[in-house]
Amino acid sequence: MAVDWKAVEEEVTGYLCDLVRFDTTNPPGNELPAAEYLRDVLAGEGFEPIVLESAPNRGQLIVRLKGSGEAPPLLLLSHLDVVPVERDKWEHDPFGGEVVDGVIWGRGTIDTKELTAMQLMVLLLFKREGFTPKRDIIMAATADEEAGGKFGVGWLVENHWPLIEAEYAINEGGGIGLEVGGQRVYLIQTAEKGVCWMKLRATGKPGHASTPRGDNAVVHLSQAITRIASAKLPQHRTATVEAFVKGLARTQKFPASVLLPLVLNPLLEPLLLKQISANEMLGPIMRAMLHNTATPTVLQAGQKTNVIPSEAIAEVDGRLLPGQRPEDLLAELRPYLGDKIEVEFLTTSQPCESDYHTPLYQLCEQTLQEFDPGCAAVPFLVTGSTDGRYLAQRGVKVYGFAPLQQEPGTSIWEMVHGHNERLSVKNLAFGTRVLYEVVRRFCA
Repeated sequence: MAVDWKAVEEEVTGYLCDLVRFDTTNPPGNELPAAEYLRDVLAGEGFEPIVLESAPNRGQLIVRLKGSGEAPPLLLLSHLDVVPVERDKWEHDPFGGEVVDGVIWGRGTIDTKELTAMQLMVLLLFKREGFTPKRDIIMAATADEEAGGKFGVGWLVENHWPLIEAEYAINEGGGIGLEVGGQRVYLIQTAEKGVCWMKLRATGKPGHASTPRGDNAVVHLSQAITRIASAKLPQHRTATVEAFVKGLARTQKFPASVLLPLVLNPLLEPLLLKQISANEMLGPIMRAMLHNTATPTVLQAGQKTNVIPSEAIAEVDGRLLPGQRPEDLLAELRPYLGDKIEVEFLTTSQPCESDYHTPLYQLCEQTLQEFDPGCAAVPFLVTGSTDGRYLAQRGVKVYGFAPLQQEPGTSIWEMVHGHNERLSVKNLAFGTRVLYEVVRRFCA
C-alpha cells in the first residue's frame, strides 16, 4: 500500500499539536492525560495499549506491534514531560499547539513530543498496512525524563522490564542536522555523559561583618568556585567522540579537514578550540565532549548582611564521560578546591556508550543520506543525559535518533529548553518519513 505522505503530514501535525496542549511541565509532570490520549488513539486503530502510573498522574503509555519473533524487539522511546516556561517571553502560547505560517509552536515541539508524534504515526502506518515485522516494535511514551526519570523509565526498568525489554532502542538526543563549514551534518547520538551533582561546603569563623576576618566561609567558597570555573581538566578520548571528530573532519575543506582531528591531541586542543569557538555552539560542545565538566549553579550563604556566616554552600553540576566515575571527577577537581572545601555527592548516574558499528546505526546513516542527498552523519555524544542510560545499563543498544533538518534562521539545538520552541510542519513530516523508513527496513 502506497503511503499518502501529504495526508501523513497533516495527521502527524495534528497529533503533535494535541500533545503540546497537554501541560506536562515537570514538576509536577501530570503526564497521565497525555498518555491516555495516546492510548485512545492507538486503541481506535486496533492496538492494545496500556497506561501505567508510577505515582498519581505520572502516566506512561506502552504499546506493542507484534512481530514474527525472528529477532529481538526494537523499542521506540520518548518522554511526555517538558521543562517549565516563562510565558511572557514567548511569542505564542507555549501550550497552545498553534500552527502559524507552517510552524508548530509550543513547549515540547522539539523535546520530545515531536518524537512521540513521529513514533505514533509510524506504528499507525504499519498497522494500516498490515505490516508484520520480524521484531516486536514497542513504543513507550514516558514520564519524568526532565527530572531524572525516577517516575518514568527508571520505574519501568525496575518494575515492568519485560514490557520494554529490547535489543535496540531509538530515543531522543540525536538525528538533528546542523550546518558546519557549509556541509549538512546529522548527529546520531551513540553516547551520553553521566551525572555527578555535588554539594561543596566551606566553613569559617562567624562574627560581626563590621570586622572582616580571613577565615570567611563565603570567601573560601567563592575562591574555590572561581578556580573550578577556570580549571583545566584532562582530556578523555572516547570511541564516539573520536569518530565524531574524524567524521566531521572528512566533511570539511582544507585546512579544517586537517586541523579538526588535532583537537584529539591534548597539547593542541586549547589552541584549536579557541578557533572553533568562533562557532558559538560547536566549540563549547566539543570541549564538553572531551572532558569531564563541573559547572557551579546554586549558591547559599548567610541570612543577614551584617553577619559573617559560619557556612557557605554551592551546588555543582558535574558530568562524566564514558569510562569515568564520580571519584575520578573529584580527583580532578581536588587540586582546585583546596583543603577548606568538603564535597558531598548529591546525585550520580553512569555514563553510557553504544557501539555504532551495527546494522541499525548504518541504516540511520544511509536513510538520512537518501532523503537529504549530500549530507553526512556522524556518531555523537550528548553532553547531558537522557533516559537511554537506564536501558544501556541493561545491555540495550540505544541511539538518539529524532531526525530533523536544520531550519533556516533557527538553531534546533539552541531551542531545546529555550523560549519560542517550535518546529516546521515540513520538518516534522521529514522526520516522520525518515523514521518510518529506518524502522520498516530494520524490522522487515
